[in-house]
Amino acid sequence: MKNLLSFICCLLCSFAVFAQDTSFRIHPTQLTGNVYVDVSYGEYKGAAVPANGLYIVTGKGIVLINTPWSEAQTRQLVDTLEKQYHQKITHCIVTHFHADCTAGLDVLKQIGVKTYSTQQTLDLCKAKGEKEAQYVFRKDTTFNIHGVTLQTYYPGEGHTKDNIVIWLPQSKVLYGGCFVKSLEATNMGFTGDGNLKEYPASLKRLKRKFPRPAYLIPGHDGWKGGMEQVDHSLQLLK
Repeated sequence: MKNLLSFICCLLCSFAVFAQDTSFRIHPTQLTGNVYVDVSYGEYKGAAVPANGLYIVTGKGIVLINTPWSEAQTRQLVDTLEKQYHQKITHCIVTHFHADCTAGLDVLKQIGVKTYSTQQTLDLCKAKGEKEAQYVFRKDTTFNIHGVTLQTYYPGEGHTKDNIVIWLPQSKVLYGGCFVKSLEATNMGFTGDGNLKEYPASLKRLKRKFPRPAYLIPGHDGWKGGMEQVDHSLQLLK
C-alpha cells in the first residue's frame, strides 16, 4: 500500500509538471515574405511572459533564431513547421544564454538541427547550467544558409554580457532579442545578468550600425516601431 501511494503521488506530480509545461502554446506570425515570428511563453514572477523567436522558411529547410522557452514548446514548433511547410528545421542560432533562447537546444540537436552560439554564450551556458549549442563562432559572423544571409553583431554588454543581434539584409529585419525592449515595456525586466553601466553605449552602437531596419524584433512583447524601441530602451535605463 505504501509503495502504491508513493507511485500515485509521483504520477500526479508528473502530470502536474507536464500540464504546466504544455499549457503554453506556440503562436507563429508572418512578419514579411518568408520571415516569421514565433511566440513562446515562460513564467516570470508568477506571470506568463511572451518571448519572440524568429524563423525563415526556405525551399531547403527552416532557419531558426532562438528556441522556444521550453522543450515542450520547441517540440510544438518543430511539429507545427513540418506540417505547415513540409520542411525541417536545419539550423538554429541563439542570441544569448538565457533559457528563453536556449531551452530547446537538446530537442533540436536530437533531430539533427545544427545549433550555433558565440563562444561567450557557450561559456555562460556551461557556467549557468543552461542547454548548449553544438557549434560556436568567436566574432561577428555572416551565415549564408539556403540562400538566406544572416549577420550576427555583438553591440557590447547590456541585457547580458553575451547578447548579440542578428541582421537579415535581404528582408531588412533586425532581431534585437532581449537586448532591445518593446515599446510596451514599462521597465527593463530582469537585469541580474546584465551590465547597466555599459548598456546605453551598447544600444547607441546598435543604432549606428543598423540605423533604418524595416522591422526590429525585441525579445518580449509586441514589435511595433523600429529604432524607436532602442530609444525607448534608453529611456527605461534612465
